[in-house]
Amino acid sequence: MALFFKLGWYFREQWRRYVLAILMFVGVDLTDMFIPWIIGQVIDHVVAKTLTPQLLWSYVGAVVLIAFAVYVMRYFWRVLLFHASFNLAETMRQRLYTHMTLMAPRFFQEHRTGDLMARATNDISAVEMTAGEGVLSGIDGLVTGVLVITIMTVMISWELTLVALLPFPFMAWYFVILGDRLHAGFRDAQERFSDLNDRAQESVSGIRMIRAFGEEQREDERFLRIADRAAEANMRVAATDSLYDPAIFVTVGSSFLLCIGMGAWLVEQDRLTLGQLTSFTMYLGFLIWPMFAYGWLLNILERGSAAYARIQQLLETPSSVPDTGTVAVISRADIAIDIDEFSFPDGHAPALRNIHLQIKAGQTLGIVGPTGAGKTTLINLLLRFFDSPGCAICIGDVPVQQLSLHALRSAVAVVPQDAFLFSASIADNIAMGRPAATREQIRAVAALAAIDNDIQRFPAGYDTMVGERGITLSGGQKQRIAIARALLLDAPVLILDDALSAVDVATERNILGHLRAVRADRTTLILCHRLSAVEDAQQIVVLNHGEMVEHGNHEELLARGGWYAQMIDYQKLERTVESGR
Repeated sequence: MALFFKLGWYFREQWRRYVLAILMFVGVDLTDMFIPWIIGQVIDHVVAKTLTPQLLWSYVGAVVLIAFAVYVMRYFWRVLLFHASFNLAETMRQRLYTHMTLMAPRFFQEHRTGDLMARATNDISAVEMTAGEGVLSGIDGLVTGVLVITIMTVMISWELTLVALLPFPFMAWYFVILGDRLHAGFRDAQERFSDLNDRAQESVSGIRMIRAFGEEQREDERFLRIADRAAEANMRVAATDSLYDPAIFVTVGSSFLLCIGMGAWLVEQDRLTLGQLTSFTMYLGFLIWPMFAYGWLLNILERGSAAYARIQQLLETPSSVPDTGTVAVISRADIAIDIDEFSFPDGHAPALRNIHLQIKAGQTLGIVGPTGAGKTTLINLLLRFFDSPGCAICIGDVPVQQLSLHALRSAVAVVPQDAFLFSASIADNIAMGRPAATREQIRAVAALAAIDNDIQRFPAGYDTMVGERGITLSGGQKQRIAIARALLLDAPVLILDDALSAVDVATERNILGHLRAVRADRTTLILCHRLSAVEDAQQIVVLNHGEMVEHGNHEELLARGGWYAQMIDYQKLERTVESGR
């Protein structure tokens, strides 16, 4: 029952709906109680030979009116109750989604995608059942049970009621034992479902790689092992759950046996009429629903409690980068980077150290270096994916910690190497950051990204639907669409994280030329392995093992003859060999 208290915030918010629904419950239960009494009265009139046609039709009319009233009230309480439970699911999914969008990358490194999906779908559905069917079974069962026992005790026979209810305490004790087993079983089953969901998501996302390596059979075996564990966990839950109904039927059977035996003796002693005994047995039959409702309620509560705990675990996980900034607008695109030392939270050796840079608005900074040198880490600090006391980074003289996350992310447009496209049209993908952009604006930035001609060759043009993750496009097309998407934002700072690796040198020069023309007063950061992308940059930084080993422009670095000059010579030789000249 603790889950009902944990959901108290929502019940208070929706108290009108729940109060009206409960009043409808009570109305239905009270109205239903008249039917056994009417049948008992008819039987007593038959036994006494006093039943007239007029009296019989009056009883029939009363039953018809009761049926109509119950129909109307059942309709309205279902609408009220289940609308409220569906709204709870929507509210919790919004909270969970909003919370996850504010999490730093470390959160997603620690939580698997399939597990997050399971908590946002399966677990929330379990909590939704608690707020809907759980409230129904709890309130309706309680009201019905109290009314039936009160009527049997006060209006018929307290002695017969006492005898008939003797088996019920044993059933309640048995249910408590089963409830503890159900809670542990449901939690395990939901965790196994998360594993299954995660494996399915990974397999579908990597299906091309699985086929390329001929790993279909091995992946099938891995998936089946996880599916078997999930099935076993659910079977254990089902085995525990299946013990409820036999206990209820044994209790009901024992209660009816005691009722008939004790009731027959009371009728023989003229302390009870045959009509009253008939009404009593019918009322006793009404107690079957509260017992089933109680068993179903325990099932729902244990499932919902396990699910709610998993959801709250996510919602209570604080972001490693809290949104504490108060500055909402960035007026300048100057960037100052002063990093004495930075280490990842779970790392030992520093990932970056002794990096000090000043980039003025309108300048282009090239960041190069061997794989693992720390280029992406430096950008992640600028985007405030991580915080460290040894790092001071400012945009427009404002420390990134003082900027709200929305202001910071709005001021920086990022094009990653692995461009992510959504299952939507090309136009919708480009306009993701500005949904209200016109087709002319979309085409203008596509032309700057040298992708407009490619799009025009598609039969549907900009309305061409992109498959999941852009599977229908080439790597270069995806990168150029991502560049167009970033340019449409017209952000003060643009970051190209090896975003030109899949295009040829001529296309690369074309795109970079367009960028210099349209971003003359804005800052651009280019991370790359092909150094031709940064030859025109005002500043170039060479990183190695997290340290800044070279700094200058293209001519200055060539004159030093260091790593940059050596890589320029190597890449020129590589292009010469590839061209066959």
